[in-house]
Amino acid sequence: MCSWLPLPVLHGIGGIWGSLLYLIPNRTQETTRKNLQTCFPEMPSTQINQLVKESLINTACTALEMGKAWVSPITSTLNLVKDSDGLEEFAAAAAGPRGVILLAPHLSNWEIFGFYASEGRRANFMYQPPRIEGLDRLLRRVRARNGVSLAPTNRKGVAQLLTALKRGEIVGILPDQVPADESGEFANFFGEPALTMTLVSKLIQRTDARVFCGFAKRLPRGKGFVAIFEPADEKIYSSDIKESTEGLNRTVESAVLKAVSQYQWEYKRFRRRPDNSEFYRTHSN
Repeated sequence: MCSWLPLPVLHGIGGIWGSLLYLIPNRTQETTRKNLQTCFPEMPSTQINQLVKESLINTACTALEMGKAWVSPITSTLNLVKDSDGLEEFAAAAAGPRGVILLAPHLSNWEIFGFYASEGRRANFMYQPPRIEGLDRLLRRVRARNGVSLAPTNRKGVAQLLTALKRGEIVGILPDQVPADESGEFANFFGEPALTMTLVSKLIQRTDARVFCGFAKRLPRGKGFVAIFEPADEKIYSSDIKESTEGLNRTVESAVLKAVSQYQWEYKRFRRRPDNSEFYRTHSN
């Protein structure tokens, strides 16, 4: 149903859904508030409250938009993007002989952004295969419908990404997921230590890839999206893993600051701590 409902209607439903999540105590709301208070400690409580509500609404909108991202004809999905910023530099890099790593954080609708960024280009996106086989088949089918190759989050998938970069193709990665301990390094994210993936740093070290970050910024009143691309922070190219992961997080921060309320603050980004302490509450009131 969500695939054929107009975008303004979906966003209206998202507004109601997100507002209910804001009014009724729940873990999602608690996590959102904790993350925002941590990342913006100087922000007044009234502004934090407003951002909590806006974030919950935007996350609800992202969920409701998935029908349009996965089920609608690909031309209809691409037409949701009304404009772009920074596309020329990204397109020039993607057309060159070097591979391009495209970081797509959990910001607005990363699925729609991925389809837009890979249109007419050879692209490979890393994904976490779900445990349910039927759901895995569904994700593979809908995410690959624009010619994108999917690479699972395992050694085979990493090898696929490495080969693709050496062929000069695009590799898409969600950079703000909490990795396994052996695949991560603690680096500050908005001033707070966050276990950060080292995969991007290692791919850079083994290739001559350029790195960009991007997202599809949601426009008000269901008017669609603007695709935003920008080069990564120069620190990401450092041969020092610690410094490179700091550059990765700075890159994500720069994107988030362009649309703070559209970031998925509901995600437990700080659940792993350097001292193994508990960061999030384990229950709701």
